Amino acid sequence: MSGQPIPQRTVLGARAANLERFASQEYHLVLINTPDAGKSYPLGDVLRIGKTSENNDVVIEHPTVSRNHLVVRRQGEQFLVQDLGSTNGTFIDGAQIREAFLRAGALLEVGDVQLRFQPQVKALEVSPTENDRLGDLVGKSVPMRQIFALIQRIAPTDSTLLLIGETGSGKGAAARTIHKQSPRATGPFVVFDCAAVSENLIESELFGHEKGAFTGAVAQRVGCLERSNAGTLFLDEIDDLPLDLQPKLLRALEDREFRRLGQSSGAAQKFDTRVIAASKKDLWSETQAGRFREDLYFRLSVFTLTLPSLRDRKEDIPLLVDAMAGGPLWNRLTDKQHEMFQGHTWPGNVRELRNAVERLRHVADIPELASESFLREYNGPSQPQGETLPVNYASPFKDAKDELIRGFEREYLTRLIAKTRNNIAKAARDAGLDRKHLYSLLHKYGLVQTEAE
Repeated sequence: MSGQPIPQRTVLGARAANLERFASQEYHLVLINTPDAGKSYPLGDVLRIGKTSENNDVVIEHPTVSRNHLVVRRQGEQFLVQDLGSTNGTFIDGAQIREAFLRAGALLEVGDVQLRFQPQVKALEVSPTENDRLGDLVGKSVPMRQIFALIQRIAPTDSTLLLIGETGSGKGAAARTIHKQSPRATGPFVVFDCAAVSENLIESELFGHEKGAFTGAVAQRVGCLERSNAGTLFLDEIDDLPLDLQPKLLRALEDREFRRLGQSSGAAQKFDTRVIAASKKDLWSETQAGRFREDLYFRLSVFTLTLPSLRDRKEDIPLLVDAMAGGPLWNRLTDKQHEMFQGHTWPGNVRELRNAVERLRHVADIPELASESFLREYNGPSQPQGETLPVNYASPFKDAKDELIRGFEREYLTRLIAKTRNNIAKAARDAGLDRKHLYSLLHKYGLVQTEAE
């Protein structure tokens, strides 16, 4: 089986593509230390490696490789390596194995030949559906109808899914919709907000604990993983999961078992749960900055859906207003009110819109009350790009700060790319940024174009 050289920016380039709003993973073994270094071998259901072409998919002509050396078998979302009684052995990350699972970035040694197990992000091209709603989601914009189409494709599977989107953009509604569209719809839907639990209790909330596991543990507690058995676990704000807990979660997801806090003996707890994770941050950038484990990122992002902000799909506002009001409301509003809805920046996204509709639907037919005050956060039409960034003083401090930072980053990068005529190397130098981090930021704000030669 012949492989093709991998461009140096295989993963980054795919992540930088605009279509990576919808992405899946492909898995490859990449040769490292032979004259054919860089060749990539995609992993399917079964991949056999050996010295001869007979019975093998990958042929490595090297004196330390056996005639039939090993086989890699796909088991769900994992890949199992089995040594076939080779002379010089099979090693994963320096440890000799007879049978073991591969993890993202693992070094597989076939005799003295090294291959890297590399997940690679593949952008998905999705044709939008004709429908303007699916489950708890509403929208007629192309990005939303693409999301509907992708959910319909992946909901019937058990694949792990990563949802990316700003605060209030509908990640929870998307997770509920996926659950309701799945074969697990009759099972529990358990939400675990990683940002809402204090750091010293998060392990207990997630995995549970035994009586006496710590001071105050007066009874056994069943954690979210156990409670979501046969259903779906929605890990919201996964970027806030402490680094020291991330390996434990990864191990539980891979082994499909865990131990409660304080459980020192007895069988581990088995669980059968579909996991959906969500983040308001670009998790790839977080991994590059060392704030999130890369192996856990790849484990969670078998599929990635990026939900658009409300300001990027304002054509959906009339439909959303009627859906939130429980009946026709948009056409009852005045032109001034329409202008206010369409001109607002919606830093709180769909959540903020829901609050505005809740206030408005009670006063829409009372002229003396249905004034500008119904949209308390309204700050006038959006400022033209390049002008002073607006600050939403009516929002919670954290939301207002995050929105201001996003506005600054978008404006800075737009000017940077224009100034350097899309020369990414020069832009990175001028900004004093690592080139990979710059690509991640450009992707985050949809500013990626073909790099100038």
